[in-house]
Amino acid sequence: MNARIGLVDLCTSHPGSWVPILRELGCEIASCWDSGDTRPEGFAAEFAKDKEIPHAAAEPSDMLGKIDVAIIHSANWDKHVELARPFVEAGVAVLIDKPMVGCLRDAGQIMDWAKLGKRLTGGSSLRFADEVREFLAEPVEERGTVHTTFVGCGVDEFNYGIHAYATLSGLMGPGIRSVRYLGASTQKHVRVTWEDGRVGFLCIGTPGRQGGWLPFYATAVSEKAVRQITVATGGIYRALIEAVLPYLAGDTDEPPLPMDDLIEPELTALAARQSWLRGGAEVFLTDLSLDDPGYDGARFAIEYARKRLGS
Repeated sequence: MNARIGLVDLCTSHPGSWVPILRELGCEIASCWDSGDTRPEGFAAEFAKDKEIPHAAAEPSDMLGKIDVAIIHSANWDKHVELARPFVEAGVAVLIDKPMVGCLRDAGQIMDWAKLGKRLTGGSSLRFADEVREFLAEPVEERGTVHTTFVGCGVDEFNYGIHAYATLSGLMGPGIRSVRYLGASTQKHVRVTWEDGRVGFLCIGTPGRQGGWLPFYATAVSEKAVRQITVATGGIYRALIEAVLPYLAGDTDEPPLPMDDLIEPELTALAARQSWLRGGAEVFLTDLSLDDPGYDGARFAIEYARKRLGS
């Protein structure tokens, strides 16, 4: 899986954590660029020197011709589509880190690109967690078909909460019909209903403030068993990269998941947001509107920078 990788934005801790994994899997980290949204001026050059990356780009488009795969790491998910655009249009494969998008309009653009055959994927690493995949790999005769799942995580309702939505989708599969906000105690509680009547319950975020970190956990109930799952965080980045790299590198034309399935966690989170704005009304995914601004990526990036830079 030899591919030249470009790191597009260095906002979070992910780029530094992913570099050694990508290299172990045979990739070359060929270039990097940083927006300065959450890092000090000159960080890209410093990062490139520290990680022995040969090129620190002045603009994302400067990477064209130097890379085969662009990984979008911006903390401001509202920038993801525009950061991806020059690479998608140039035929460069793209991985968009979580959350992939924060509004329906951007989700629509990504789905349109996928329908045109553009090579892109991404999302939460929890969608490909070893513990979830090992459970699903068990014979259905032994584990049964999951009909009810309880999933949760800490910190916030979207940037971290998307991991809970992704875990739920990983365990239950696609076909989500509607979402309803059930109320809050220490965390927010959300019910997700599938077209066939299966249900999932989420415990995410902390009303009014950012909460502490919690393990990623799930309880999956089938007609045959009740299974408790706690995801070991030490392996989640590798699980994601190993799942998507063959597709991004062109070793296979089969994406790790169809885009409509892959982006369903983000759409479900958007429906949950609408439900709590509407006082707990049931919101169907088909009710989502292009006029809804969704989750504010710029605001999140500002808060993230404030905590990182102390200003």
